[in-house]
Amino acid sequence: MADWADEISTGDYGKGARSFLGMQIDPLVFFPTALISLAVIAYSVLAPAQSAKAFNDIRVWTTTSFDWFFMSAGNLLLLFCVAVAVSPLGRIRLGGKGAVPDYSRLSWFAMLFGAGMGIGLVFYGVAEPVSHFTSAMAGGSAAPLGGAAGNAAGARDLAMAATIFDWALHPWAMFAVTGLALALFAYDFGMPLSMRSAFYPLFGKAVWGRLGDGIEVLAVFATIFGLATSLGLGAQQAMAGITFLYKIGSTPGSILGLVAVMAGITFLSVRGGIDRGIRILSELNMLIALGLLVFVLLTGPAIELLSDLLRNIVVYLQNLPALSNPVGREDGGFYRDWSVYYWAWWISWSPFVGMFMARISLGRTVREFIAGAMIAPSLLGILWLTIFGDASIAHIVGGDGAGLAKASLDQQLFVLLGTLPWAQVTSFIAICLILIFFVTGWDSGTLVIDTMTSGGRTDTPLRQKTFWLLAVGGIGGVLLLSGGLNSLQAGAIATGLPLALVLLVMCAGTLRGLLAVHRRQQN
Repeated sequence: MADWADEISTGDYGKGARSFLGMQIDPLVFFPTALISLAVIAYSVLAPAQSAKAFNDIRVWTTTSFDWFFMSAGNLLLLFCVAVAVSPLGRIRLGGKGAVPDYSRLSWFAMLFGAGMGIGLVFYGVAEPVSHFTSAMAGGSAAPLGGAAGNAAGARDLAMAATIFDWALHPWAMFAVTGLALALFAYDFGMPLSMRSAFYPLFGKAVWGRLGDGIEVLAVFATIFGLATSLGLGAQQAMAGITFLYKIGSTPGSILGLVAVMAGITFLSVRGGIDRGIRILSELNMLIALGLLVFVLLTGPAIELLSDLLRNIVVYLQNLPALSNPVGREDGGFYRDWSVYYWAWWISWSPFVGMFMARISLGRTVREFIAGAMIAPSLLGILWLTIFGDASIAHIVGGDGAGLAKASLDQQLFVLLGTLPWAQVTSFIAICLILIFFVTGWDSGTLVIDTMTSGGRTDTPLRQKTFWLLAVGGIGGVLLLSGGLNSLQAGAIATGLPLALVLLVMCAGTLRGLLAVHRRQQN
C-alpha cells in the first residue's frame, strides 16, 4: 500500500475537538466561521443599502470574470464521477466488503433528494422553463444558445434542455464527488468525517494544521451561504403561496414570522436526529411531491407530457455539449445569470450535501453511490421539470397563460395550480411541500455544519447544533430582507469560487484513496 495509507493506520488524526462551554468544537474552525457569520448579519442590518450593493457587485464580478472556470470545473467533476463509476474502482464497498447499509434504498434516496435540491426544484420547476421559453421566443443573448425567435416548438426544446442542464447530471456530480471522498476516508480509513481528510493522500499530516483549517472554514462558510440561499427561496415562495391563497401580505414581519415558526419545527427535527427527524420528513416529502406531480400530470395533457419526457431527455443530451461549453458563448446573459450562478450555488452546497450523503451511505458500493447520488435524482428532477415546466409552457402556447408568464418567480407555481381543479387544496399541499423541504434542508445543513466545526464529531450536544441552526437562519432572513435573493446568491457565488478549486484537488486525493483500497482488497 501507499506510504500515506500506512501512516494513517497509526491513528494520528490531528487535534480533534475541544470542550468549550459544554460544546465540542474545533476552535480554529468554529470561531472564524461563527465570527464571520455574525459580522455578515451585523453588516447587513447596519448598512442594508451598502451591503446589498456590495453583494451585487461581488456577484457580477465573479460571474463575469470566472464564468469559464465554473463551467470547466463542473465538466471535470462530472467526467471524474463517470470514469470512477465505470472503472473497477466502482466495485469497492464503502466501509469494507462486509459493510451493510443503514437504510433501505427508498429511505436513502428520499434523504438524498430531500437534502439535495428539493426546495429549489419546487421554486424553479415552473419559473425557469417559463423564463427560458419567454427569452428563447424573443431571441438574443439572454436566451439559452441564442434562442429560437418566433419558433414556439424550438423555443420549448431549448427552454427544457437549458432547465434540465442546470438541474441534472452536473450539479449532482458535484455533490457526489464530495460525498464519495468523505465516505471513503471516514469508512475505509477511519478518518474524521471532515473535508480535510480527503486531502491526506496529497498533503499528509499538514491537513491537521493551518491548511486543513482553511479548507474547513471555507467549506463551512460556503455551506452557510448555499443553505441560506435555499432557505431564502423557500421562505419567499412559501410566503408568496400564503399571500396568493389567503391574501396575507408578504411583509418583512410576516416573512420573519414564517422563518421563526419553521426554526421551531426544525429544532424539533434536529433534536430527533436523522432517524426520527430527517428520515421521516424526507419520506413524507417524497410522497407529497410524487402525489402533486401525479395530480398535475393527470389533470393536464397527460399523454403529451409523458411523451415530452423522452423528448426532453433527447434534446438535453443533444444540446449538452453546447450548453457545457465554457468559452466563446454568444448567450452571455443566459450563461452567466443562470448556468454560472447555478454552478457556483451547487458548488457552495457540495460540502453540505456531500457530507450528508456520506453520513447515510455506509455499505453502498462506489458505483451504487454514484448512481444513487447522480443518475437517479437527475431522472427524478427531469420528470418533475417536464411535468411542471411543459404544463406551464403549454398554457402559454395555448393562449391562456398570460397571467403565468407575467407572475413573479415565487408565485408562478401557484398560478399554474390555479388553472387546474381543486386549486385551493393543491396550493395548500404545495406550501406544505415547500415547508417540509425547508425543514429537512435546514436540519441536515445544521448537522453538517456542526460536524465540520467539531472536528468531524457526530455526537455533539443539542445546544451546539442549535447555535448553527440560528446562525444559518439569521443570515438567510437578514440578507433576504436587506438585499433580497441577490445578496444571498452573491454570497454563495463568492464562496463557490475558491471551493471549486478545492473540489478539483479533492478528486486527486479521492483517486489515490480508491486505488489504495483497491490494492488492499486485491491482496
